[in-house]
Amino acid sequence: MDIVFSQPDGASERDHFIPARKIDVLDALIKHDTLAGERELEKFRQFSRLLGAIYHYEYFDQLERLRNDYFYFNPEIDGQARFDAAGIEAAYRDLIETLTKVLHSANFIEVPHEEIERSHREHAVVRVNIKTSLDDYREVRFFRRGHRRETLEISEWFGWRKRSVEIDVYDDVVLLVAMKNADGAANGKKKRSRKPKVRPGAMLLKYFRNIASGDLNALFPDVRVVMGLRDQLWIGVPALIGGIPILLKLASTLTVLILVAGFYLGLSGAVKDDDFAGAFAAIGGLVALGGFILTQWMKFQRQSLMHQKTLSDNIYYRNVNNNAGIFDYIIGAAEDQECKEAFLAYYFLLAPGDGPTDQELDRRIEDWLRLTFKTDVDFECGDALEKLDRLGLLRRDGGRLTALPLDEALIRLDRVWDDFFPIAGVAR
Repeated sequence: MDIVFSQPDGASERDHFIPARKIDVLDALIKHDTLAGERELEKFRQFSRLLGAIYHYEYFDQLERLRNDYFYFNPEIDGQARFDAAGIEAAYRDLIETLTKVLHSANFIEVPHEEIERSHREHAVVRVNIKTSLDDYREVRFFRRGHRRETLEISEWFGWRKRSVEIDVYDDVVLLVAMKNADGAANGKKKRSRKPKVRPGAMLLKYFRNIASGDLNALFPDVRVVMGLRDQLWIGVPALIGGIPILLKLASTLTVLILVAGFYLGLSGAVKDDDFAGAFAAIGGLVALGGFILTQWMKFQRQSLMHQKTLSDNIYYRNVNNNAGIFDYIIGAAEDQECKEAFLAYYFLLAPGDGPTDQELDRRIEDWLRLTFKTDVDFECGDALEKLDRLGLLRRDGGRLTALPLDEALIRLDRVWDDFFPIAGVAR
């Protein structure tokens, strides 16, 4: 098996994700006491709008890039038919790189391989046994954002007993599944899909909400519900108890049926009248056995369908978006997170004084988020400062940090915006 599960460096217990809306963060900052007077507050509002417009333009370029690259891998169209393998492979690498970058900007964290493997052994919300064939996949990657602990009540012993367990639930999960090409092979042998639902070489993208960590395996596109030991016993034991008497009765009359059948086929001599009665009894036994087998098979199918419905219901109501439709959402999410981080860092650097250090700024913002929005966020201070530095809004004096004053910052951002649309021969 040559499927690729990526190996991230690991994930922090605290999320970088800021769950509050951008407008709520801005309103809370404006109500803060750092800026004095309506004039300064209006300048900050204008600064926020201009900075948001800059990020919106930059991420629009990322969105176009994702759409162009995904054309070759969209499962709904065959975008690979007219292009060479080298070009498709280059588009694949560029798509993975850009998509991963955007997801990280939106504060998604890649799920480690070990956690995906553990989900194949555990059950959380989806209390069914699931098997997934990975032979047709080239690459599988999970990204998650936001997590919380929830208490779940689980029924056991057919509802006679209940127990409470704590599970990790992810707020947002993005799944990337790349299918192997038509000539993809493991160990030098071609593989054919058990159920060819997706064309070879395509890439599936799925966005889910509120997924338990133990249910990640249920998100794969081609999962099969299998009967667990409890279900096998529930169906098998009654089948065994009910089938033994039929088999015993059938065994005593089966030889008579064979003897009568041989007589009509000319393979044996004369038979007695009692043998005909035994033969009819044997036929009745066979019919009863067939009916019993059919009944047990229908019970098995019904139980399998119930499990499949449980799986489908759970995934259906948690699926937010799919394939190319995901790009608009994650681009918006990345833009939203980038803006909030830049707003917070710039605002708290405007405070009077000698200027905080990196650690002091990080602590102030985290304390403010905890007090204002009741959320414990691991604020990415270094990333936020890099944003301000790239736009020329940050000043460093040794280890102390300050922000460009609002008047100068507005001029600076206006120049950055103008540089997006240069006009030949016009001096700036």
